[in-house]
Amino acid sequence: MDKKYELNIDVRILELLGPNLYTNIYYVLAELIANAYDADAHNVYIISNDDMIIVEDDGKGMSYSKGEITKYLKVAAISRTNESDSKTALNRLKMGRKGVGKLAALSVSEEVYVMTVSSGEKSGFVLSRHPQSESLQSIPDESIHFEKITGNGTAIVMLKPQYHLHKTPTAIKRNLLKIFPAISEDFKIHIIMGDKEDVIDSVDKEIGRELCACILLGDKSSTIQNTYKNEYSDVELFVKKPSKEFPIVLKNNDGNEKEYRLIIEGWIGAYKSTRGRKLESSDFPDNFISLYANDKMGEFNILPVVGANRLNESYVVGQLYIDLFELSELPDMALSNRQGYKSDDPRYIKVIEYVKDELLPNIIAKRVAYAKAKKDQREKGKIDKQEEEERSFRQSVSEFRKNTSAQVAKRIVGKESLFSEEEVRSAVEDAINANANILGLKPHIDQQKKKLFISHTGRDKDIGDIVYNMLVFNNVPPEDIIYTSCDDEISRVPQGMNIYDYLRKFFVDSVSDKKMYVLFVTSDNTKTAWGAMVEIGASWITRVDHKIFNINSFRPEHPLNDEAMWNTILRDEDGRLSMTKLNCDDFCSKVEQVCDVIGYSHKTREENKEKLSSLIVVE
Repeated sequence: MDKKYELNIDVRILELLGPNLYTNIYYVLAELIANAYDADAHNVYIISNDDMIIVEDDGKGMSYSKGEITKYLKVAAISRTNESDSKTALNRLKMGRKGVGKLAALSVSEEVYVMTVSSGEKSGFVLSRHPQSESLQSIPDESIHFEKITGNGTAIVMLKPQYHLHKTPTAIKRNLLKIFPAISEDFKIHIIMGDKEDVIDSVDKEIGRELCACILLGDKSSTIQNTYKNEYSDVELFVKKPSKEFPIVLKNNDGNEKEYRLIIEGWIGAYKSTRGRKLESSDFPDNFISLYANDKMGEFNILPVVGANRLNESYVVGQLYIDLFELSELPDMALSNRQGYKSDDPRYIKVIEYVKDELLPNIIAKRVAYAKAKKDQREKGKIDKQEEEERSFRQSVSEFRKNTSAQVAKRIVGKESLFSEEEVRSAVEDAINANANILGLKPHIDQQKKKLFISHTGRDKDIGDIVYNMLVFNNVPPEDIIYTSCDDEISRVPQGMNIYDYLRKFFVDSVSDKKMYVLFVTSDNTKTAWGAMVEIGASWITRVDHKIFNINSFRPEHPLNDEAMWNTILRDEDGRLSMTKLNCDDFCSKVEQVCDVIGYSHKTREENKEKLSSLIVVE
């Protein structure tokens, strides 16, 4: 006899699928909003009360007599397989495909009322996590009504919701825009909480203003371009590129191979700061790169996949659109809960590779450039402020001298006889004390100054790095050091400033009596390096204290203090650095002496010798 095998799925499968299908209420709302979008709605109302959440739309509704309700109730029935059925009557690209989005509301409530009106025909039924049979409880026509809709439409009523929306409409708007950006004047979302109503009728207009850098692909996200403002015009922080296209060969639903164009549009940016947005948008992380297809989110955040957990990634945000992900003639690559894509799909792999290898590194580089420009501007502001205070101080010094000498002269002239030296000194001291308050600006000027300068040639950077690292190890703040070859930009000369103009502010122009301390790295390269010779001359003219770290047998000469013992470091032909134990001890001693002079608490000798031994070979 012929055997027949039939798959019999119990309706209680809803009890298993319902509460586990979606992990976040906003994903549920996105499914219900997508259904409204596919029904050609122009308005969707999200009504939140203590005992229910209603999603109501003014779409075409569903007719029982035309079989639309029956089609709706076919769980997991694929809604589109080719391009002919991939668009709505209003020519919108359909978002639904799997036929399980109708179960989304069961993730929120055990019982969900579905009420719909199509051309005056009313229909209604109850979806339950615990159905007793295949026949659903019907809702009488007289009980079918809408809160906001007057004609055709559908309402999904989630009773006694187990998840609740955020308490502020602003946070709800931002969360919805993150996962459902297909908002326009033609498709609005209304958020109603009690007697308050807010409307989402455009994409997030604020996000462009919060970005310090942005890469725009194609014309999909013009709002970002219209609201973004570059704070530093001399740095390229905003780039508009054509959409990215890749040829890719895929098998369609019929199993036939065909070449397609994988087109990536959208944007990726970096926040100026992450503060502020997190205060309300607590349901989703603030940094993300989302993938969308047909204007519906397919995966909220691929940043953990493409990133390397770097600090600058906390500033990254982006929305990328790849409609090929939802092309009806291709196999469905979305996961069943619509919260991700199959990671082995060639389309997904190609997008991940592009974002990981090109897009993410580029935006991080721009974020770094922004941070540097901001730091340089801040540094320039400090220097400008110092120069202004120096000018003011010079005026104060001039006033001090004038007033002091005038008072001394008046006192001397006013006497009828000669004065003793003690009397004149007392008169000068009295006048100086009377005008001392004029010099109150000077201590602040000293605080603005750099305290250490590492003079070197570019070819001797290896030794300069050791000196710098030992200073920082001994609690000298990097911001107090000028080291032009430093890997840390905080100690380099600000971008856009001439190095000699910058150094002159500290060596020559300052009226402060606090001199910079200079550490000279000298070698056979010194005499052929114009910059190093200029620095030696400047230090001699201004009579600054200095110490010398010398390489090999080069002999430092006047105007350096060639009578004091300098430290000697050996470098062989292969560039290997070494020093004797005596020179190791002397190196540490010099660093400690510098710290004592400029007022920093240094490490012990043993700690310094151990640290230095990790930076250079001690023999």
